[in-house]
Amino acid sequence: MRRHEPEIKTFASDNYAGIHPEVLEAIALANGGHQISYGDDAYTEALQGVFRRHFGDHVEALPVFNGTAANVLSLRSMCASWEAVICPDSAHINTDEGGAPEITGGLKLLPVATPDGKLTPELIDQQAWGFGDVHRAQPRVVSISNATELGTLYTPAEIKAICDHAHELGMFVHLDGSRLTNAAAALDVPLRAMTTDAGVDVLSFGGTKIGLMLGEAVVVLNPSATKGLPYLRKTGMQLASKMRFVSVQFEALLGGDLWLRNARQANGMARRLADAVRDLPGVRVAREVEANAVFAILPGDVADRLRKRFRFYNWNDRIGDGLVEVRWMCAFDTTEADVDAFVAALTQELHA
Repeated sequence: MRRHEPEIKTFASDNYAGIHPEVLEAIALANGGHQISYGDDAYTEALQGVFRRHFGDHVEALPVFNGTAANVLSLRSMCASWEAVICPDSAHINTDEGGAPEITGGLKLLPVATPDGKLTPELIDQQAWGFGDVHRAQPRVVSISNATELGTLYTPAEIKAICDHAHELGMFVHLDGSRLTNAAAALDVPLRAMTTDAGVDVLSFGGTKIGLMLGEAVVVLNPSATKGLPYLRKTGMQLASKMRFVSVQFEALLGGDLWLRNARQANGMARRLADAVRDLPGVRVAREVEANAVFAILPGDVADRLRKRFRFYNWNDRIGDGLVEVRWMCAFDTTEADVDAFVAALTQELHA
């Protein structure tokens, strides 16, 4: 029994979107008959080749259920219990994972304030100190996101500068790539340009936000950066029994250009939305639109009324003067008609 209206879209999160039809078809094709469980199936084996075509012949991809797990398992495999992770203060691992890195991973996070959600070598140095000091958690990993929580993008050169600096300090680099496809599409570069070629050691590769039913992957780009990851995945309750149904989704996404088509669609709709609201009286686009997120400042009462028609989240309630900053996300299935309907509703509420 269907319990929602499929023609109604929201702008709250790209996680709200359903499964891309090509991914759903791949799941159905993988069904039927028996396959070995816990990742020893033909689909997971084939998946290694798919990831290696994008990231390099030496990489290993371990599918997991969700993004928090991908991040925590990545970082746990890179850190001893006395070591720490440097990240932006706005990083998802710091603000939106319920303390999972600390609670489940036993990790010490060392956040750095950033104006745009991006680290630089100079900002890393604010926390990269105290090496050899028994009284301080030892900095071991730098974790960045692309796209960031603020919708900004690192260029391949910026990531390489971070990796070079971290490696010079004896540290590793982890990249949270829950929206890596959006970043690559926006910058028009291959996936490996911002990861393998830039020097990233371990990648959390996102699938759910770009059309999968469920599933992310821990992609080991530098085998010397991790220890015990397969065992951590099992003890972390992230080893899927029927893994073929997770793996085949990634094959559908990455085997051709579906990842790129989906990312371009989401990014394009975000630009369309920003362009449409930019000149509306009472609305200010707060940040440059670089991927599939639009941040805007508008009256709080307008946002509250509009939210009754289209779900989205406030990003910052502390702007003052009755204003709030909101975040509008576009997904792979957002259409021009969806954007236009949203803008029309916003215009009505502004004049209410």
